[in-house]
Amino acid sequence: MSDYDQQKIQNESVGYPQKPSPLPSSINDPRKYPSSPTRSPAKTLCTFLLILVILAGLVVLILWLVYRPHKPNFSLVGAAIYDLNVTSPPYMSTTMQFTVLARNPNRRVRLDYGQFSAIVYYKGQAITPPVVLPPLFQKTKSTVILSPLIRGASVPVSVEVANGLLIDEVYGVVGLRLVLMGKMRYKAGIVKTKHYQVYVKCDMLVGYKKGFMGQVPLLGSPDCQLDL
Repeated sequence: MSDYDQQKIQNESVGYPQKPSPLPSSINDPRKYPSSPTRSPAKTLCTFLLILVILAGLVVLILWLVYRPHKPNFSLVGAAIYDLNVTSPPYMSTTMQFTVLARNPNRRVRLDYGQFSAIVYYKGQAITPPVVLPPLFQKTKSTVILSPLIRGASVPVSVEVANGLLIDEVYGVVGLRLVLMGKMRYKAGIVKTKHYQVYVKCDMLVGYKKGFMGQVPLLGSPDCQLDL
């Protein structure tokens, strides 16, 4: 054994520290052990808002299924003509009153009407200006009587309309259309829906001859249609 080998054995027996062996590269590489992901506040807020919207939608759907509002019903039951004249060049002056029944068929939902107005048409042309009606708050399962008095002084009309009225007055049958339009919303407790546009048209044939004033007979069954 050489002197170098004997010196090496003596150093190991005395306890000189040995050079540590290098760790595997996989342990030192931080890419092998990624840190756990952290949830950003923006994502947490978006998730919370999404859950809140879903819950609100479910509540609205449940309330809608429970209350399930139905459309109101309108029917024309009476008409009166106090003035219906044609003058040159041509103009038409009109004073009429109609009786309309508005029925709310809902047991749990009330109806609120606003910005309601009434107007009369003859042969597709307006013969009165729009008349504003007062607001209407209708309770559940109730019927309300509407009696708008509609007047129009010197309303310009076409020659065909003026001549048509003169001919109809001779025969004693005049076809009219009453239109009610405005806004309506459903209300159940503290829950209110948005406002819906309401358009009600009632077509009728009335028995009328020139010079008559007062209640006129309704010929047939007047038809009232609701567009909501």
